[in-house]
Amino acid sequence: METVAKVKGDVKDISLAEQGKRRIEWANQHMPVLQLIRKRFIKEQPLKGVRLSACLHVTSETANLAIALRDGGAEVVLCGSNPLSTQDDVAASLIHDYSIPTYAIKGEDNDTYYSHIKAAIEHKPQITMDDGADLVTTLVTKHPDLVGSVIGGTEETTTGVIRLRAMAKDGTLKYPVIAVNDALTKHFFDNRYGTGQSTLDGVIRATNLLLAGLKLVVAGYGWCGRGVAMRAKGLGADVIVTEINPTKAIEAVMDGFRVMPMNEAAKIGDVFVTVTGNKSVIAHEHFEKMKDGAVVSNSGHFNVEIDIPALERLSSGKKVARPFVDEYTTKDGRRIYLLGDGRLINLAAAEGHPASVMDMSFANQALAAEYMTKHSKELKNQVYAVPEHLDQQIARLKLESMNVTIDKLTPEQEHYLASWNEGT
Repeated sequence: METVAKVKGDVKDISLAEQGKRRIEWANQHMPVLQLIRKRFIKEQPLKGVRLSACLHVTSETANLAIALRDGGAEVVLCGSNPLSTQDDVAASLIHDYSIPTYAIKGEDNDTYYSHIKAAIEHKPQITMDDGADLVTTLVTKHPDLVGSVIGGTEETTTGVIRLRAMAKDGTLKYPVIAVNDALTKHFFDNRYGTGQSTLDGVIRATNLLLAGLKLVVAGYGWCGRGVAMRAKGLGADVIVTEINPTKAIEAVMDGFRVMPMNEAAKIGDVFVTVTGNKSVIAHEHFEKMKDGAVVSNSGHFNVEIDIPALERLSSGKKVARPFVDEYTTKDGRRIYLLGDGRLINLAAAEGHPASVMDMSFANQALAAEYMTKHSKELKNQVYAVPEHLDQQIARLKLESMNVTIDKLTPEQEHYLASWNEGT
């Protein structure tokens, strides 16, 4: 347990703090919207005295969100939302330089991961901030005695929103949660452009493969899948999409991609990327059909998208081929390469989304936390969208930061859109 200046936390090596601070400062330069929110937070203190526990990927971008929340008056505790997504130098700097208790170590085992979530829960949060809903589900199932102090929460990811809506339907969600993921300024940009670029960054860093000319299979054509497919196509890959939703499948076809079942794609794919939010998307029957040298990766929140136990059962041996690349030799002599233990490859082998796109996502988180503080008593134990006016505000601020201006409706146009009696 690393403790500096009486700030609690558990990080790999506190001596990495100087390097981490440089990364945090670099990211901050590319997060102008969050900078503006932070300046207002410092002045207005909208979160003063609020205990806030955040279970997020501990990256340089997340650090700037935590700092903005702290500067808005919140008492912040941060833990990692994935065992492989932590940037250890950033975690060290959050404790050493910013006095934010942080519990996160890259590569931590399952027990350590949940002990860190427990530490965040022991903060007795009034607001939870989640990425995948592990904090909420652990709080509700393992520490029900502490749920009463929670006024509300926020959720960052598609996977987490799915889980929380299931909880609300079952009546097990005990406080309101804002689905930050569903904000237009989040999933249109973070999921599509952020995941698209950072996923391929992770695949390339891990393997050093030339994607041009390879058959790259994208499982799922939601916003993340759209982004991965788009960027892979731009790098010259022959992109194949698998889907279960007929509307999304049609869209993929009209975007210029081949669409087929995974059973067919498994036979011809060179590189596989899962981004569905579901489990066993690549399963035993698919591994059986893969060619020698196939590369399998995941950019969905949990590694259950790939049935790793099935791959292990099919294999006679396993070795590390490169950092974040495990070579499985099947009993019939084929080699299948699993990247990053099936965890989020963009964070396991790369640095996650660029700061400029996380700027909007974390602006949503900061404003959602402020909104929840002010309005939680008006809300039921359900999952809510980010209020449209906040979404629009973030979009306007982002455009301003990019020196982009747009038109405004004239009074005549406003009247026309509000009326019904002007026809041909």
